[in-house]
Amino acid sequence: MDDHLRIGCVVYSKMGRDSGKYYMVVSLADQYAYIADGNLRKLKNPKKKNIKHIKDSGIVLETIAEKLISGKKVFDTELSSAIRELNSNNGGN
Repeated sequence: MDDHLRIGCVVYSKMGRDSGKYYMVVSLADQYAYIADGNLRKLKNPKKKNIKHIKDSGIVLETIAEKLISGKKVFDTELSSAIRELNSNNGGN
């Protein structure tokens, strides 16, 4: 598994229908990361993505990550607004 990836990391999708968009890592398992953006991919139903098909952006959403790790409620709108600017700067949705 990629040592840089952890819960809260913002990643860039390199492959698939969602390529070119930013997502946040919600959980990790073996060679897969579960990613969500709070908009199309909600926190309750994250996308299972091979870690070879994503790229770490170097950005970590610390406050949302802390809430997820501690089991506190995280709203999709929180995540969506945090990622919206990254996607709009990149030309995504």
